[in-house]
Amino acid sequence: MSVSSRRRHGRGSSRRRTQEERRSRTQARLLEATMECLVDLGWSGTSTTEVARRAGVSRGAQQHHYPTKMVLVAAALEHLLEAQRLAYETAFAVLPAERRNVSGALDLLWEVFRGRPAKALMELAVAARTDDELRPLCRDLNERILQVILETFERLFPENTLPADFVPTMLRGVFAMFVGLSIQNALDDDADGHQKAVLRQVKDVAQLIIPEPGHPTRAPMPDTPAEDGEHGESRTEP
Repeated sequence: MSVSSRRRHGRGSSRRRTQEERRSRTQARLLEATMECLVDLGWSGTSTTEVARRAGVSRGAQQHHYPTKMVLVAAALEHLLEAQRLAYETAFAVLPAERRNVSGALDLLWEVFRGRPAKALMELAVAARTDDELRPLCRDLNERILQVILETFERLFPENTLPADFVPTMLRGVFAMFVGLSIQNALDDDADGHQKAVLRQVKDVAQLIIPEPGHPTRAPMPDTPAEDGEHGESRTEP
């Protein structure tokens, strides 16, 4: 290959990289604008025209990347899920050592549930109940979020000794509770401190059954409730 050919080839590669970077930036702006629209305007108020305006791109550019509202929202949903997972794990990793435990993990999870990305996902889940076109997209949304939470828990607390079938059910309960608390928080911003009190009690319980990193579980989890007469106890009939 001649020197001039190599130069032309190099310029072509550089140009492709620049185009890909520009494409990625445009898509990221559109996805972020979609999230903002869902939070500020709701599902019914979100339109491709408004998303393009907020993203600062032309309608033609928006349609080139995401031809319809449903395609745009589907891409935004994937973007939100992955972005939240990365943000959560990064935030947990930089916590002070004394906060890198289940209490710190729950505090961060509560911050996630109160954030704008979580509100956008909640808006989609609620709107899907009565929207036949949106429902298939969101049918498994809760399960996908739960899977992300479960995978993150296993990475953050790999040495836990909880029963294998206990963890998913426990996290499902925490997820359902945080969903309810976040809806209430969106209405009153915890003006009376009720959500904070619930979170404090949840952390107290969690610290009893989930180990500190590098330590075994402090409280055993029995498979079944104790029956009368177990553990050396006896009953005396009246």
